Amino acid sequence: MVVGSSPTTRAHEEIRNQMGKIVAFVQGSIDELRTKVSWPGYSELQGSSVLVLVASLIFALLIGLIDYLFKNGVSVIYQNL
Repeated sequence: MVVGSSPTTRAHEEIRNQMGKIVAFVQGSIDELRTKVSWPGYSELQGSSVLVLVASLIFALLIGLIDYLFKNGVSVIYQNL
């Protein structure tokens, strides 16, 4: 009889090893978020939010204008056929 680990034991060890890697990754990620990431202040965050809002409105208006012009242009083309 050969003494060794059974397939079930090896499978459990592999799962434990993979879970250990996942736990180490999560712990490292949390540590990095706490120590290495510079979080913006309230005023910087507020300014960035206003910038995103204004840019979104400009893009929405531009896309709406292009859609309106395209719709009317196609209508004119089809009416003249």
